[in-house]
Amino acid sequence: MKENKKRSDCPVSQSLDIWGDKWSLLIVRDLMFAGQCTYGDFQRSDEKIASNILASRLQTLEESGIISKEPHPESKAKVLYKLTEKGIDLLPLMIEINLWADKYCNISPERKALIKEVKKDKEAYIKTFSKKLKNRV
Repeated sequence: MKENKKRSDCPVSQSLDIWGDKWSLLIVRDLMFAGQCTYGDFQRSDEKIASNILASRLQTLEESGIISKEPHPESKAKVLYKLTEKGIDLLPLMIEINLWADKYCNISPERKALIKEVKKDKEAYIKTFSKKLKNRV
């Protein structure tokens, strides 16, 4: 894992240096909620990430230990990206972002259904979904 230079001793600042831009969080989102992904899967997302930005963010997330890559079982030209345990530990943050968006943004009915499930028992949801994610690793 690459050691990041820290700008300050603030934990928020240090965390944001790793995963705190839009594209990094969207990559984590896709890995978390869509499962294993390839480079092409990320490029086909609705947000239309540029290939140079995607390559840079994947490299940063891998060097930081948030994601890993492994050979694709069906194609030597592709790799699969997966969340590491460190990446899976971002689940509570992703849940909180969804809850915040439910309160302040116009979100899709599909996302509303997820949030409704989370609101029933957030801690149980996080525990169950974390376990599911760890079984993918």
